[in-house]
Amino acid sequence: MGVTTALEWLGSCSGCEIAILNIGEDLLPLLTEALDIVHAPVLMDHKYFGQTGEGAVLEIPKATVGIVTGGVSNHEHVEVLEEMRAKCDVLIALGSCATHGGIPALMNGWEQKGAWEDIFQTHTTDPGAEVPTVEVPAPLDRVYACDEKVKIDMQLPGCPPNPKHIVEVIVSLLEERDPVLPGRSVCDTCPTRREGKGELKALKRFITNAEFKAGEPLDKMRCLLEQGYLCLGPVTAAGCARNGGPSCISARVPCRGCFGPVRRNGNQLLDMMNALASNGIDYKSVIDRQSILRFSGAHGLLKPKREQRRKEDA
Repeated sequence: MGVTTALEWLGSCSGCEIAILNIGEDLLPLLTEALDIVHAPVLMDHKYFGQTGEGAVLEIPKATVGIVTGGVSNHEHVEVLEEMRAKCDVLIALGSCATHGGIPALMNGWEQKGAWEDIFQTHTTDPGAEVPTVEVPAPLDRVYACDEKVKIDMQLPGCPPNPKHIVEVIVSLLEERDPVLPGRSVCDTCPTRREGKGELKALKRFITNAEFKAGEPLDKMRCLLEQGYLCLGPVTAAGCARNGGPSCISARVPCRGCFGPVRRNGNQLLDMMNALASNGIDYKSVIDRQSILRFSGAHGLLKPKREQRRKEDA
């Protein structure tokens, strides 16, 4: 009998679950020998209120290890997350939505009322619709990371998370040791060529290709930030690398910050502005500064702009 394990998804896209599948052959011994999955809505039909709906309260089976993905955006998510915390001895937040709010937390940059109206009532190719109030769980005031609502024992960010790191976390729990995970920034692990500070004074949008020669190794390409593109490598936790270099950089595009801040309670926006200013770069040249929090808008970091708040209040 393996270690009882419960998996749960909240406001997510299932990319983290795909990352678990992408573990590949190493997943088979984990499933057959190490883990006993007792709850996983993405894999099995387990009813929260009993198989026939006879239960009066939401219930999840007790488990030694719990893995939760997705951000917390409505009252049902809170109820499910609290039940996972109550029933699991160790609770792991998997993926950047669970650890930092992820893409769903981009909604925190708008007032909720206006955001829902835009989503449901903007006329495009389909007619608008009324904002639902009965059929779906009531939304929270904003999108939260899991650790804003319950105690989380271990965080594993990434959009998607690295399959090798998922294995390391599971194996470390089974072996009762601390996991060995990257603790540096994307910049620290990037092999691109750096020529020094001081030349760049402003940044430009990534609407043209970076300068590189096709077929040449990554260490022959000049640093994308030094080429004038907003690359979030200095303020983003490492971990995305699969075959040598960071994933985005290996594709010759700037880092988008999907693993969240390097420091546990870091602020990628503030840290990046400080990094640019210390190198003599005008931070005002960053057109959409809020996009730096694309994957880490929870924890109260991403908020509606002042002018929008005044408009909503009026």
